Amino acid sequence: MVGLSGGVDSSAAAALLIDQGHEVVGGYMKNWINEEGLPGDCPWESDLDDAHAVAEALGIEFRVVDLIDQYRERIVDYLLEGYREGITPNPDVMCNREMKFGVFLDYALKQGFEAVGTGHYVRRRVRKDGSADLLRGADPNKDQSYFLAMMTQFQAKHARFPAGEMLKPEVREVARRFNLPTAEKKDSQGICFIGNIKMSDFLRHYVPDSPGEIVDLDGRVMGQHDGLHLYTMGQRKGHGVASPREGMAYVVVGKIPEKNQLVVGWDETTTLGLYTSKCTVGSLSWLGEAVIGGRVEAQPRYRAKGEIVTVQQTDEGKLEVEFARPQRALTPGQICAFYEGGRLLGGGVFERVGDPTLLAP
Repeated sequence: MVGLSGGVDSSAAAALLIDQGHEVVGGYMKNWINEEGLPGDCPWESDLDDAHAVAEALGIEFRVVDLIDQYRERIVDYLLEGYREGITPNPDVMCNREMKFGVFLDYALKQGFEAVGTGHYVRRRVRKDGSADLLRGADPNKDQSYFLAMMTQFQAKHARFPAGEMLKPEVREVARRFNLPTAEKKDSQGICFIGNIKMSDFLRHYVPDSPGEIVDLDGRVMGQHDGLHLYTMGQRKGHGVASPREGMAYVVVGKIPEKNQLVVGWDETTTLGLYTSKCTVGSLSWLGEAVIGGRVEAQPRYRAKGEIVTVQQTDEGKLEVEFARPQRALTPGQICAFYEGGRLLGGGVFERVGDPTLLAP
């Protein structure tokens, strides 16, 4: 079963799997339909139409799989709970683990399918023992392995990523070769399955504003914020604190929940709280053997380069991670992906960043 999202990547993935000789059925995951009148563009109806049109063009069966309740429980509630706690969750990573290769994969297996295919730019290799490795995609500009950092070995075994072996222009050429209606469709943006909506607008619909002070590192009041959940580490714009010097900018460098204060500082490498080398990563998930110590490569966010880190397991089963070079705006709640060369080892959630006493109330 191929998860047809209505985009060109999943469309090409279905075509490639058919070309490889597989019996393919298309499935559209109906996760979110914006019944609550959120602002922004939620294009689920047009995406559904496009996915159906692709299935018709390929001559395959098409199903709509209703996962609205599970999506609210596993993704929306996770997202809102995280922001209420003052961290910055990553719904895209969790959507892959909990939805595409969670409940959707469970549905497919129960229906007798062998695997779920998607349009992710990730390569998959099967070892002699039957286990599966996930590797960075062949297109370095489109590699999406970071978003699969929390997947399990069971999920990797039952996943197929034919687009991961190709460059983006080649994927579009596949869609053209099969005369797919999505061949020239632009890539989608926004929150996983929710669409093009500002995160602040999404949060305001569910989490009430809680105004408080914006302070600098010396405790001087610089302005007022609307709620700590609306801001994230390293944020340069939207906090309302103007810079008195041209070429300089204030950025968010911390939060003090006990005082409901947002802390800002200069966007410089020497600014306290903005750059750090040490952090604690928890909620770990490994595709193979757990990493408990030594040197590996870590990617702290999508589009960031992999960096060499030293890791050491704690008594609680978490990892103390030290980057060889200080990193900007490491953010609690975000995902840290671990690699060995181009092979994805697994990932976890940033729980503590830097020295927690530096911005203590």
